[in-house]
Amino acid sequence: MILTQDEHAAYQELGYFVREAVFDISEVTALQVAAGLAVERAQQLCKQGQAYVLDDAKFVDVEHMTVQFEHAKDSTDVRVIEPINDLVPAFDTLLDDERLLAPMRGLIGKRQLALWTAKLNLKPARCGSGFGWHQDSPYWIHDCGHVDLLPNVMLAIDRFTAANGALQIVAGSHAQGRLPGCSDERQLAGFYTDPNAFDVDAAQTLEVAPGSCIFFSPHVVHGSGPNRTELERRAVIMTYQPGGYAALKSGQLRAVGGGPALV
Repeated sequence: MILTQDEHAAYQELGYFVREAVFDISEVTALQVAAGLAVERAQQLCKQGQAYVLDDAKFVDVEHMTVQFEHAKDSTDVRVIEPINDLVPAFDTLLDDERLLAPMRGLIGKRQLALWTAKLNLKPARCGSGFGWHQDSPYWIHDCGHVDLLPNVMLAIDRFTAANGALQIVAGSHAQGRLPGCSDERQLAGFYTDPNAFDVDAAQTLEVAPGSCIFFSPHVVHGSGPNRTELERRAVIMTYQPGGYAALKSGQLRAVGGGPALV
């Protein structure tokens, strides 16, 4: 399960690598059920949360959890839940899976790890919207002094295809570090990467089977298209960091792997 030389080389050169079929069908099915439960719980909790709108998209904060809804007017379809591990126990248990931690130790270069953040991305059938080109590091740089050590792993809990909004990564874009954001009139424009700062022709669409994992750099430019199919496209994205540091949204330490909290 450890990081291989080829995977390390791909991460350094391209900014990502893929492991196919890491989780079996029974595990994926359990996560699909957990995702459904998470949506039900989030929608209930949002009734008591603080709602606001950014760029015509609805968000609701419930304590340290943020729920984002689909962009269609008055939509009740959940788009993102972050953090997801504090809402449904199955996703908290997932954080400690050695199949995720072993390669992460190789990417981060530390034996002891902690959670930075974990979110559930949902693309409902026919109406799931895409994600514009962006890097993760500009979101996190103001809250973290070690943003280079925040690799992501996206676990597909449905099949990813070009038609349903598979993850797209601009290969090699991570080598440029943090790139400038957009400067248009959108409230969140600065968090989307300026299209003149990278080569969109280097974008690769990662079509993978359920249970597959995509490990990618916090600096790599990525995004996805909308879901135009009759099936959902869901994924869990987990971001790890060196041990001893608190999680992004809760401010609490979540050590992983059963080891000590500090390095």
